[in-house]
Amino acid sequence: MSKQQDATDTMQDDGTRPRSGSTVADGTTADGTTAELSRRRLLGTVGAAGAAGLVVGGAGGALGASAAQADAPEALSTIGATEVPFRTTGAKHQAGITTPLQASGHLVAFDLAAGAGRKEAAALLRRWSRTAEELMAGRTPQADTGVALDAGPSSLTVTFGLGRSFFDRTGLTGRRPVQLDPLPAFSADALDPRRSEGDLWVQIGADDALVAFHALRALQKEAAGAARLRWQMNGFNRTPGATAHPMTARNLMGQVDGTNNPKPSEPDFDRRIFVGADTAQEWMRGGSYAVVRRIRMLLDDWEKRSRTEQERVIGRRKDNGAPLTGGTETTPMKLDATGPDGLPVIPANAHARIAAPEANQGAALLRRPFSYHDGFRDDGAPDAGLLFVCWQADPLRAFTQLQRKLDRGDALSPFLRHEASGLYAVPPAPSDGDYVAQPLLEG
Repeated sequence: MSKQQDATDTMQDDGTRPRSGSTVADGTTADGTTAELSRRRLLGTVGAAGAAGLVVGGAGGALGASAAQADAPEALSTIGATEVPFRTTGAKHQAGITTPLQASGHLVAFDLAAGAGRKEAAALLRRWSRTAEELMAGRTPQADTGVALDAGPSSLTVTFGLGRSFFDRTGLTGRRPVQLDPLPAFSADALDPRRSEGDLWVQIGADDALVAFHALRALQKEAAGAARLRWQMNGFNRTPGATAHPMTARNLMGQVDGTNNPKPSEPDFDRRIFVGADTAQEWMRGGSYAVVRRIRMLLDDWEKRSRTEQERVIGRRKDNGAPLTGGTETTPMKLDATGPDGLPVIPANAHARIAAPEANQGAALLRRPFSYHDGFRDDGAPDAGLLFVCWQADPLRAFTQLQRKLDRGDALSPFLRHEASGLYAVPPAPSDGDYVAQPLLEG
């Protein structure tokens, strides 16, 4: 619970703020008056103290007292106040690619409405770009729903992509990049076409769930008459500040996930992740390609395995993500190391070994997923897993190459089912006054 919520919960039943004065242990204020603790106030105070006990142990009492003393809402925390610009001077790519993972997200695909073409698509992307810029700055657009009126931008990002079918619908087939050629079929695929592909794709991320939902509703309203919803998937990650120290995210299998992600500081990062100046499609220079997969994890089967078995499937320790050959999470794997039995310490079919860039001619992609949980299936198994989103300059040389290799013998594959898929061209960030994909649609 945030401090702002704590302060809200200390209001009296009639909606007014309690009188000032610190509350002491016997329930009276410092000036001798009796504290009027309504049930709402009591629950708010106990909830704050309980949460503090869970998160920071012995500091719980102090935080609980602070909540009882609050007279007015406090300013936004750094989480709520953090803004990610829609346009940044010198930046070539859209937000939401190299932005740190947010706590809440939505992946949404739209199809252009019947009869809509290039003109309608341009008008929609113009509206979407304007709305996204307003929301990411923490401003309220016209005809707003009011869902997030009292919230800051909360690291909101909105990222737009174009599917293969978009180019057919807009008469731009001749300008469709070859990188949007359909992905091949893989053995773990159980794809639902109703939850795959789409003319337009939108990725929304924020560190506050209401802010993310607000953006989703605003964009859906803007699409009315021009595009209809094809599919929507909702995800989450660990909230910033939930761990004692910064660390790579964990997935629902409990594994540290994303250790080998390329870093923007690496000299070849841009070449691997973003489209270069040598592309035949000028409108994609500085853009990237997103592969989106809904991957259900067979958690009941996975959780029956011992920790040792799980670590051998992955090739890394579960507690800190270090390779089985020793060190820390960032220690390079010793792929040639063998144990007393003469067998590789990191098994030949371990996921980390097969997916390692050094085992794939340097092929790399930037993973930026969300976890999801959509309840339970008819057999009682959790419908949960990973909304896998990866970024690369060329899907054929990155995702397709790696997935083909994983498909041939990855020890993790029996615990996964790929249930939806999409591939999208994500144009660069628009220049001042422009909208996303304007050079394509008006060029």
